[in-house]
Amino acid sequence: MRYAEALKAPCRQRSRAGKEAVPAKKKKRPFDARAFLEAAGLGKHVTAYARGDVVFSQGDPSGTVMYVRTGTIRLSVLSHAGQEAIVATLGPGDFLGEAALAGHPVRLVTATAMSAGTVFDVPTRRMLRLLHTQHALSDRFIAYMLMRNSRLEADLIDQLFNSSEKRLARTLLLLARFGNGQKPQPILPALSQEMLAEMIGTTRSRVNFFLNKFRKLGFITYDAAGLTVNPSLLTLIVHD
Repeated sequence: MRYAEALKAPCRQRSRAGKEAVPAKKKKRPFDARAFLEAAGLGKHVTAYARGDVVFSQGDPSGTVMYVRTGTIRLSVLSHAGQEAIVATLGPGDFLGEAALAGHPVRLVTATAMSAGTVFDVPTRRMLRLLHTQHALSDRFIAYMLMRNSRLEADLIDQLFNSSEKRLARTLLLLARFGNGQKPQPILPALSQEMLAEMIGTTRSRVNFFLNKFRKLGFITYDAAGLTVNPSLLTLIVHD
C-alpha cells in the first residue's frame, strides 16, 4: 500500500498480539415499562390501593388497561353458584384488564389488592395507540401475554395431573417469584391457609398438613411475620 493510500485507510487498533481489536458491544438495557409509562405522561394516572381494596369487580365496565407499579393483586372469578376461585396473583411489572383491548365491554375477573400498592390506569384507546406506535412497549406487552398464556397452560396441567402437595409447592414458588435468585424468598403479603387452599383446589387441613411437612424438611420457614420459601422446594416438583 502506498503512503498516501495508507493515510486514507481507517486506523485500526491492534492488540499486543497483533490481532485486530474488536470494539466491545454495549449491553442493551431491558425495556423499563414503568419508566416509559411515566415518561409518556401517565404518572398522573396512578391509583393507590390499600390492602383489601377492590381494584375492579367482575362485571364492571371495562375501559382501561392497568400496569402494576407496586404491590400484589389477586384475580378471582365468581361462578353463578357463588363459588369463588383465585385464578392468578400479579406483582410489579404485570398487566391486568388487558381483555379490554380485545373489545370485552366488562371485566371478566375481580382484582383485589393483597397489599398496599399502586397501578397505572391507561385508557384503552391510548394503550392501543401506544402499542401501535411504540415498538418496545409492544414487544414487552406481547412477551408478557405469551408468558401469561404459558402460565395458564401450566396451571391447567398442574390442576389435572399433579397432587395437591405438588400444586401447593408450585404455588408457593410462583408467589415467591422463584427464579429471581437462589436465596430464600419471602411471600409478601402473608397468605392465609384458606386462601392457599382456594388457589390449589383443596382443603385448609391439607394445606396445613403440607406446610408443616415442608417446614420440617427445611423447604419453608414461617412465623408471625410471614412465610419464606427456600428454592430447595423445587426438588419436590421435579422428583416424584
